[in-house]
Amino acid sequence: MQIAIYGRSTNDNTSEYIQQLFHKLNEYKAEILVYEPFYSFIKQKLEIAGNIKTFSSHTHLKGKVDAMLSLGGDGTFLETLAFVRDSGIPVLGINTGRLGFLANVAKSEINVAIDALMNKKFSIETRSLLSVSGPKGLFGEMHYGLNELTVLKKDTSSMITINAYINGEFLNSYFADGLIIATPTGSTAYSLSCGGPLVMPGSENFVITPIAPHNLNVRPLVISDNNVITLKVEGRSPNYLVTLDSRSEVIESNIELTIEKADFSAHLIKLENQSFFTTMRNKLLWGLDKRN
Repeated sequence: MQIAIYGRSTNDNTSEYIQQLFHKLNEYKAEILVYEPFYSFIKQKLEIAGNIKTFSSHTHLKGKVDAMLSLGGDGTFLETLAFVRDSGIPVLGINTGRLGFLANVAKSEINVAIDALMNKKFSIETRSLLSVSGPKGLFGEMHYGLNELTVLKKDTSSMITINAYINGEFLNSYFADGLIIATPTGSTAYSLSCGGPLVMPGSENFVITPIAPHNLNVRPLVISDNNVITLKVEGRSPNYLVTLDSRSEVIESNIELTIEKADFSAHLIKLENQSFFTTMRNKLLWGLDKRN
């Protein structure tokens, strides 16, 4: 099996767990491709044996890799999209970060996870993406996201007004610090911290969540993802900030953004003991009595 590995060059990724991962893959004689900057970082700190090749672009992986391993937290997992893109390569997230909704394999479960991967004891979960269009060159080829698109005020304490339209029909003017358009996957991220609902993967929805709205009657809204959302921003500042997952760009206030469901999906590797409900209980501590 051909396995690609992506990680960030941080202290979280210099532990014995990473050493253990490579040792386990070598036991199965896997063909390993490692993200080039990450490999340059870890080979100075760890003893990496085996026949290791490197990659630096999505063109090095399409049609050549069976699975991608993400080493880090959810932010690292999101960055793997730049390499898998529409190739259909499934991704397994190994959590060396903090909470980890997407990277939900614990460091202590590395051996079990690799055994399951190599013996094909897993399923593939399809996750929808959103796509944004605006001024030419906005986010380049990576104009899609797994979690959310966010519009935010920039360099000012003044709120902005975000005029939202659904399929051309006016929805609302959000007078707020910003607005989040989240996928079901992104419902556990920024949208959740702003009071948005949890949405099951596969629900085929978008969640529209205002950030600190001045009108307290404005609440998050769930709509079908077959709708097209258009956003127009007004405010005292000539510019505002647009983020797409972990990437951001500064946009002029007269720019119109269009958000819709992407024409391809992300593929996540789900091990036999994993489910959305299990993740919610474990990560959000549901059912645990902390009073004592």
